[in-house]
Amino acid sequence: MIRKGTAADLDRAEEIYNEILDHQAATVNYTNWVKGLYPTRENARRALEAGTFYVMEEAGTVVGVANLNHIQPAEYANIRWTVPAQGEEVLVIHTLCIPPSCAGRGYARVFVAFAEALGRRQGCRCIRLDTYVGNLPAISLYTKLGYRDAGVTHFHFEQAIWEDLRCFEKSL
Repeated sequence: MIRKGTAADLDRAEEIYNEILDHQAATVNYTNWVKGLYPTRENARRALEAGTFYVMEEAGTVVGVANLNHIQPAEYANIRWTVPAQGEEVLVIHTLCIPPSCAGRGYARVFVAFAEALGRRQGCRCIRLDTYVGNLPAISLYTKLGYRDAGVTHFHFEQAIWEDLRCFEKSL
């Protein structure tokens, strides 16, 4: 089940972020995220306050979190999108996180399908998102789910990290 997150879910969101970051520190850093910088409990809290924080539960345990909103980073202006859409016509997937302990169960696919359905209900014309150019699992997932690789642009992520992010788009 996917639902809007509550304040009671913030601790679990932080646990998920830390599990991902700790796992990447021990293996491969696919996301280029930095512990203590992004993602943090504060990012989840801001999404909660904005009403855009979503959680996936299975058997009463939160197994995934995401921020689903209409905020396109300024760097998206550098991308050649094929779906003409702006503002509320675009649903953006931010910080879709499934902890490594829950990997391989199809949760990310279910969360993306939920985001697409949410976008349709909200009258959006498309879904857009970005991921670090080295995030091979995410790139593979979005490609398999029919997202178009819209290109790469240089981001000043969280005003702290310069990185190249690959952008994706899917028409709704």
